[in-house]
Amino acid sequence: MRVGLDVGGTKTDAVAVTPAGEIAARVRLPTGWGPDAVVQTVLDAVALLSQEPGLAGATFSSIGVGIPGQVAPGATRVLHALNLGVDELDLAAAVAPALGAPVRVENDVKAAALGAYALRGTTGSMAYLNLGTGVAAGFVFDGELWRGARGTAGEVGHVSIDPRGPVCKCGQRGCIEAFAGGAAVAERWGRPGALPVRDVFDAADAGDADARVLRDGLARGVASAVRVLVLAADVDVVVLGGGLTALGDRLLGDVRTALAASASDSTFLRSLRLDDRIELLPAGSPAAALGAALVGASHDPLEALAHG
Repeated sequence: MRVGLDVGGTKTDAVAVTPAGEIAARVRLPTGWGPDAVVQTVLDAVALLSQEPGLAGATFSSIGVGIPGQVAPGATRVLHALNLGVDELDLAAAVAPALGAPVRVENDVKAAALGAYALRGTTGSMAYLNLGTGVAAGFVFDGELWRGARGTAGEVGHVSIDPRGPVCKCGQRGCIEAFAGGAAVAERWGRPGALPVRDVFDAADAGDADARVLRDGLARGVASAVRVLVLAADVDVVVLGGGLTALGDRLLGDVRTALAASASDSTFLRSLRLDDRIELLPAGSPAAALGAALVGASHDPLEALAHG
């Protein structure tokens, strides 16, 4: 039995995966703040899984963890996971002795890309575009996760698409993330609410001019990210995931409209049929936790996929 954990800024999603690749159990719990609390969250998640019906006496052969921040290829040290209160943490060294199984660590978006690829059950190439607090992507080619030379492949959120656009946290202007990141949209909206991006969509539907600008900008940002991913890597499909995709067809329709508008004057862009090469990850999908389990099961993600 393999374990995969998606350690998020507010909650941790954990799954136990059978040797056949089936999810045998799934638990969720709040994520603690700071290095010690994150370590305890991982330990608690594995303990909760072991208590799930049907898992009594089961042994866990590997633990994979997807976590925000920078993780060098093959490393277990997490850097700059700022929304977890973690500046630097060797997660495997902290939890492996207590868990009694090898622990491998991967950036959460890259783990989600691998999981989304596995859930689709297809071959070929895919980009996973995560739309959450920020914007980032991961690539999978024929079952293999592509991390890049320094583990930063897919950081499309910091591609500037408008030099006169809003200031991004990275210091540039007009980054994709400044238009389409949930935190940036909420900050620019500036009105209280539990779900500010959804509030923006609702207000735009009601005719609010400021909300319309933000909603159009979000669609423009996501469409730009899709265009960059396809033009750079010519992937077969771009799968949209992350918290903002809870908006469903409202978001997807806006993005397809923006893609069509950007291609209206370009025969070349129209030939790429970008609006047909995007799809939404199903709501509630365990893609990130499943991908982490695959990372934990093997140093070679292709091997892990081939064996379930």
